[in-house]
Amino acid sequence: MTPEELRADMPALSETVYLNTGASGPSPRRVVEAAEAALETVEYEAPGGEGPYPAAGAVFDEARAAAAAHVGADPADVALTGSTTHGIGRLVTAMDWAAGDVVVRTDTEHAAGVFPCDRLHREHGVEERVLETEDGRIDREAYAAAVADAKLVVFSSLTWTHGTRVPVADLVDIAHDAGARVLVDAVQSVGQHPVDVEAWGADAVAAAGHKWLLAPWGAGFLYVDPAFAEDLVPQVVGYRSVVDGDAQSYELRPGAGRFEVGTSAVGPYAGLVEGVDIVEELGYDTIGDRVERLTDRLKTGIDDERLRSPADDESGLVSFQVDDPDATVERLAEAGVQVRALPLPETIRASVHVFNTADDVDALLDAL
Repeated sequence: MTPEELRADMPALSETVYLNTGASGPSPRRVVEAAEAALETVEYEAPGGEGPYPAAGAVFDEARAAAAAHVGADPADVALTGSTTHGIGRLVTAMDWAAGDVVVRTDTEHAAGVFPCDRLHREHGVEERVLETEDGRIDREAYAAAVADAKLVVFSSLTWTHGTRVPVADLVDIAHDAGARVLVDAVQSVGQHPVDVEAWGADAVAAAGHKWLLAPWGAGFLYVDPAFAEDLVPQVVGYRSVVDGDAQSYELRPGAGRFEVGTSAVGPYAGLVEGVDIVEELGYDTIGDRVERLTDRLKTGIDDERLRSPADDESGLVSFQVDDPDATVERLAEAGVQVRALPLPETIRASVHVFNTADDVDALLDAL
């Protein structure tokens, strides 16, 4: 598959310049058709055949295997979730917390990482430390000091505010040396550049398919290191969380499987499989080269003093300052260009993916 073939298969792009994949990426027909086919199998064919539960289970198994392979994990170490937020929340609440424990996050985390940490502070008396960053960069010395006595560290592999890549493996090593566990939000990474959870060494990695992997909403996944998983007790337990769903007393499944709960929609996970296939067919070399060319084109058209993202290539997320973000986003939408405002002073963000073109970038610059 080529970027041009992908673009031709995306109905959402027929009348819209879509530069908001960092929020949610539109799916190609191929992905939606895979989701529809899985739903039809479960609802139309399985009731008179193998049954809906085995049919759905086969979709879940395929999705788990696809997600695991894409991030360099064993399927047994990956749980299917509803979203990145769902995975982070389930992981954090499965740990044993006490007043005086410390959780550390950065000031560039998405709500998916902010609210679970805030909840620990409010409900369990946990100390929540917020590490301040500069232009999306983490100072190593300040980080080491912050995590010195922490129980858990939460950070994103790629900042959604600035589009900066974070040195995940190095930060994991620092936290582990201090005795802390590490949970990484990787939703802005998967689909943009290769992710290898083994190389990262993090205790848990949460992500989802509805952004750069071009999958539907509702298909998230959570990697959990098997040694860490055995210490975790999910707050919600269902028949998919346990060894025997028919038993009167439950025994949690080994590994990440204990984080799956019960009946789920099959369509999103079938779409996730197809989205991963598309990204792998394109290849990260193709994705990276195209995104770099287009983001360079965009940054060249923006005054240096307004740019909040790195001038050099790090990701498809380009943030820059405007006088009135909400009004600017609304005006651009009226011109057929989709971007988003950020919770930073006077800042909006454009997201450039492999299906975008030079014409898309020029349309944004002209509309500005």
